[in-house]
Amino acid sequence: MTLLNGALEEDKSLFLIEFSMSLDNSIKVIIDGDDGVTVQDCMKISRAIEHNLDREEEDFSLEVASAGAAAPMSLPRQYKKNLGRKLKVRTENDTFEGNLTDASENGIVLEWKAREPKPIGKGKVTVQKKQEIDFSEIKEAKVILKF
Repeated sequence: MTLLNGALEEDKSLFLIEFSMSLDNSIKVIIDGDDGVTVQDCMKISRAIEHNLDREEEDFSLEVASAGAAAPMSLPRQYKKNLGRKLKVRTENDTFEGNLTDASENGIVLEWKAREPKPIGKGKVTVQKKQEIDFSEIKEAKVILKF
């Protein structure tokens, strides 16, 4: 873990999402970055760890990967890098889909347009909706990918 922290200190735009080490010395590191993660970023982290461990002393396997585009977000820092993108956010009681317009230390703001019945008369009108969601309320949040 010390080797990993040292490697992440060298590039402040990268941050740790997940670290695990199994009993058979399989090391798995998932990283993300404020500007995304390149193959070179993964290689740099992998080399920083691998070159400081001795395979002669203890055999191990090492996997360094980026958090997938479809993977749920787990850290507030990930929301900030996705400002302007469309998210699907599930809370205990609701699911929201909207554009991420703000991300603070406490939560996020989603905005979207919805069709609702007119207050008076027949027909529908398009209204702008806004929902503030605290991080403590979020059960799962993913970026909605467009193809």
